[in-house]
Order: sequence, then structure tokens, then C-alpha cells
Amino acid sequence: MIVTPLIGARMVLIVVLGVLLQVSFFSQVELFHTSPDVLPAVVVCLGLLGGSMTGAVSGFSAGLLLDCLLLAPLGAGSLVLLATGYLAGLYRERFGLGGRWTPALLCMGLTLFALTAAALMQLMLGVDAPVSVLVVRDILVQTAFAFFLGWPIYLATRRALRAAIVDDHAVRRAGPVVSA
Repeated sequence: MIVTPLIGARMVLIVVLGVLLQVSFFSQVELFHTSPDVLPAVVVCLGLLGGSMTGAVSGFSAGLLLDCLLLAPLGAGSLVLLATGYLAGLYRERFGLGGRWTPALLCMGLTLFALTAAALMQLMLGVDAPVSVLVVRDILVQTAFAFFLGWPIYLATRRALRAAIVDDHAVRRAGPVVSA
């Protein structure tokens, strides 16, 4: 991805919009007694499109903004989403995008990683909360939500950043070249 000032502003807008939608809308939606967490999917999509550095920076930014808005311990969400974005970008750099299900499957897998890491981070920080089997159920349901939301988030992010994306596919020509 070629990051120009305009593309950088679009990426900032995507991160801020993702955080605001998570805090204001998705946290209020309740399906199967849990709310979807779309931030890992947004960070994964940015990492898939931009690489490891873009994924790490967008993950750190989204996590820090979320921690500030929720008055949570600063750095916990940033560290988890930084690692999530970095792993998504690293996958892109090493293996490419692969098949059509790759974005949705990566959103699902890395959301599972992010939610598990966030739960472990909360335990390490000593947050007094009861630990039960319901936490595991919530993590699995949110992972399923990430699978279904991953593809639309990927398509919307790809459309917003399409001017900067360098495809791995061969350049297609409009037609045969005719010489005179």
C-alpha cells in the first residue's frame, strides 16, 4: 500500500469510525446475549491491505483510542490490537491474500486471538471480575460474529483505500496492442 497524506487521513477516519461504531452502536446490539466486537476485524482488514506496519499502527491507534474512551487501563487494548494488526499484515506479506475466504477466516482467527489475549491481559492486570464459562462462550460467539462481519468490513475498507492498494495480480490490459 502506498500511504499518501490523503490515504493516511482515510485510514485515520476508518479507525476513528470503527472505534466510535464499536462504542456507540455495536456495544448496544445484543445477539445471543453478547455484543459483536468489530475492532479486531477492522484492524485485521487494515493489516491485510497495508502490511504489518500499517496493521500494527492502526491496531495501536484503535486500541489507545478505545482505552481512552472507555477509561480502561491504558495500553492493554493497544497491545492486543497492535499484535493483531501486525499478525494480519505479516500474513499478507508472507502468503498474500490467497482465496476469497481468507479475509473472513483471518478476521475470525485473529479475533479469537485478540479476545483471548484481552481476557488474559485483564487477568494479569488484576481486574476484579468473576471468571466463568460464560467468558469462553462470549469469546466464541464474538469470533463467529467476526467471521460474518469480516467480509463486509474488508470490502468496505478495500473500497475506501483502493487508490493506494497495489495488487499482486498481473496488470490486465484493456485489449490487444495494435502497432501501426
